[in-house]
Amino acid sequence: MYDIVLFGASGFTGRLTAEYLARHAGPDVRWALAGRDRAKLEALGLDVPVIVADASDPAALAAQARVIATTVGPYVSYGEPLVKACAEAGTHYLDLTGEPEFVDRMFLRYDAVAAASGAKIVHACGFDSIPWDLGVLHTVLQLPEGVPITVRGFLRGHLRASGGTLASALTAFSRLPHMIEAGAQRRTADPSPHGRRISSQPGLLRYVGGWAIPMPTIDHQIVGRSARLLDRYGPDFTYRQYYGAGSLPAALSAGAGALSLVALAQIPPARSWLARRLPAGSGPTPSQRAAHWFRATFLGQGGGRRVVTHVAGGDPGYDETAKMLAESALCLAFDDTPKIAGSVTTASAMGEPLIRRLHAAGITFS
Repeated sequence: MYDIVLFGASGFTGRLTAEYLARHAGPDVRWALAGRDRAKLEALGLDVPVIVADASDPAALAAQARVIATTVGPYVSYGEPLVKACAEAGTHYLDLTGEPEFVDRMFLRYDAVAAASGAKIVHACGFDSIPWDLGVLHTVLQLPEGVPITVRGFLRGHLRASGGTLASALTAFSRLPHMIEAGAQRRTADPSPHGRRISSQPGLLRYVGGWAIPMPTIDHQIVGRSARLLDRYGPDFTYRQYYGAGSLPAALSAGAGALSLVALAQIPPARSWLARRLPAGSGPTPSQRAAHWFRATFLGQGGGRRVVTHVAGGDPGYDETAKMLAESALCLAFDDTPKIAGSVTTASAMGEPLIRRLHAAGITFS
């Protein structure tokens, strides 16, 4: 019945995604909102159909759409039933997860199912991890084919978190043993292709005109999966990712803050206290988001050639994330995308068509 269904549109990022689709989808796109609470969805005031559906029983929802985009997290708590339903129904699936454990477990359980049905299961379709996944692809495409390639990515920017982002981060940090176990199982099931070497890691503290610290996010995992799926990344591919902190005190302070958040997430009372500081459904105001920005710089080398590429945009956590998710859904629904299925990535599932969409929408690739 629908080209696109947006699940979880009443949340903070879901509402921004729904508003973006309302402005940009066009009159010929058949799309709908889905969630548990009809009143909250109707309160958005958008002239599109509303589907009442629960995250625990989404099979009927998957049967109604070509593409389902979900903003309902933490995904490790609520996401699996929808992945399963889409994988079995042959419905393309998109989410905003930054949770490595969830991505690994969904690969282990549903990659083969989705490959057989023709479904593309695409995780991390927001700031985690589109600028990085597509930025690396954009960089690789400027380098010669069939040669060893090294890419380093650096982030600079200004942003704030929402309650939903904090909740997902605290959930992931509190489950470190489960994350390590799922990662080990994934590495066994998803090794580098025969005859190729792929190394994708956060990196180490380094000085490159300023101090840069490792980014221990899901991005490097997603980039590594793209490199496994795409021969264009060459026979020997290396990726490292950093946050450009500037001064050494700023770098050390940022690193200490991240480690403190991980440590506090291990203690239930401390985790609950942190979650209350930024309740679910809250987020930065429009005026605050207007001051936010990001710039990802990539240094690529291979075959005697060196390139510098950039991906840049406005508020990365919310306005641009909503844009990325919505344009990914439109891309899967309408563009001529690579013929691949299973647990895939934005670079392997949509690649250059999505780069062109996002560039036209104001997220620059240069």
